[in-house]
Amino acid sequence: MTAQKKLCGSENNADTSPAQRPVVLITEDDPAMRELVANVLGDLDAELAVMESSQEALHYLESNEVAVVLTDLMMPKVDGMTVLQFARKHNPAAQVTLMTGYATVDSAVECLKCGAFDYLTKPFDNVQLRHTIERAIEYWRLNQENRRLKEKNDAMSEPNTMLGRSGGMEEVRRLVDAAAAYDCAVLITGESGCGKELVAREIHSRGPRSEQPFVALNCAAIPEHIIESELFGYQKGAFTGADRPKPGLFESADGGTIFLDEINNASLALQAKMLRVLQDSTYYRLGDTEPREVNARVVAATNRDVPPLIEDGTFREDLYYRLRVIEVSLPRLSERRDDIPVLASYFVSKYARRFDKPVDGLTTDALAALVRYDWPGNVRELENVIQRAIILTPSSLIDVDSFPPEVMDSSAEGAGRALDYMQPQTLEEIEIYFIRKTLRQTGGDRSMCAQILGIDKSTLWRKIKRYDIEV
Repeated sequence: MTAQKKLCGSENNADTSPAQRPVVLITEDDPAMRELVANVLGDLDAELAVMESSQEALHYLESNEVAVVLTDLMMPKVDGMTVLQFARKHNPAAQVTLMTGYATVDSAVECLKCGAFDYLTKPFDNVQLRHTIERAIEYWRLNQENRRLKEKNDAMSEPNTMLGRSGGMEEVRRLVDAAAAYDCAVLITGESGCGKELVAREIHSRGPRSEQPFVALNCAAIPEHIIESELFGYQKGAFTGADRPKPGLFESADGGTIFLDEINNASLALQAKMLRVLQDSTYYRLGDTEPREVNARVVAATNRDVPPLIEDGTFREDLYYRLRVIEVSLPRLSERRDDIPVLASYFVSKYARRFDKPVDGLTTDALAALVRYDWPGNVRELENVIQRAIILTPSSLIDVDSFPPEVMDSSAEGAGRALDYMQPQTLEEIEIYFIRKTLRQTGGDRSMCAQILGIDKSTLWRKIKRYDIEV
């Protein structure tokens, strides 16, 4: 008998596609027992993959996602313990239950120690079998949901200036996609606090070097007489105190990416050495006479316009064009006000978890103040303001009195610019504006929209109906 699949489920569940159902893999070499098990489990909301040999089961496990494995312990050639161990390696989410007619305490303990979900002794009660597999499916579903939530939380725990759907950020995404796909030099420009290093990490993590090191250096943070040795390393005796050779950051980044932040602060001598790396993929350690080869992608960033620096003679033109294969220009936060509600919500969630405070969102007045403010410190300043507000707020919603004075007391001129930007002039129009904007930013997700606006879902629903807002 060849391997057979049987799609099981009641007619009431006919609208559930097979791809959405958990797969239960049954491996039993006895035809009568195999048929009995398939009949007992036949009306589960699951897809049964019934195999007559363990070899077939191993092939199936290697290329298919399986929720539950039910296998006989004693089988020819490949026994049930081997199936269990193979499943744990190739399909670790699968819940494996073993069944045997030769049960011993030792074999049961060994199976459970190796990661089996359960252990059944033949002859078993049909109700017991069904209950065991139902529990295994439920356990698999819980594990899948926990994994999904963990992935979501992991993504939310990282700072992310790629959030937002403004026109400026859509252009940034387009360029990041292009830069990630091809192994070339990249120059990232933008004011301090816009998230240039985060964009560099995004390019690295989505590119062909993602499994290799990402090494970052702020060229403005290290004294000029030290930065060269940090980048290129040195040999023993290169200078006083160099009692042993030391590799530099380029060497550490070999195979991966090196990020040179604020490269506009590098001296002309250092720029010449960086240019050599870009042109020839070689460099010299301090005190060394032999060149070393390096295979590192260079991503650089500057918080100043480079062409005026070239005119002033403080930045090499040839280095500029070597770096500027792809240029990613990050907009100021004041140029992407549409993104402020989503960014603010993200930071509220992040720091409410970090500080273990029951803060759910922002009041409408607080959100209006954030949109109105000009943010000279860009996204970094917004993050710090929200972090401060989480610490200071006495309630579950952040209000304007938890903001610093400069945000809370935006000038009349700034308020006028915000109203010109937002268009609405009355409180009702402002409320409609924020609901519509936030719904658009969240893709119509009302739960997230309500959380961002600091209202419950029923209140949001009433306002959507009252103002006849299209979702």
